[in-house]
Amino acid sequence: MIKVLLFAHLQEVSGRSIIELDSVPRTVRELKEQLEESYSLPSLRGTLVSINEEFARQEDFVKSGDVVALIPPVSGG
Repeated sequence: MIKVLLFAHLQEVSGRSIIELDSVPRTVRELKEQLEESYSLPSLRGTLVSINEEFARQEDFVKSGDVVALIPPVSGG
């Protein structure tokens, strides 16, 4: 199982803070695509991703037991 943590507007849009997915090995890019389609999330293109509290690249693999955080861009004022 993979735990995906959602923050800010992603949490508001999905209505949840955590999504649990079956443990199918996939890249960060494939995971983002699946989440956009399955949970009607807005584009995750500019969203930073961490795997087990370390920033990840699009081609990094996500495996069973990982905790993935989606960190949307923020703006200051």
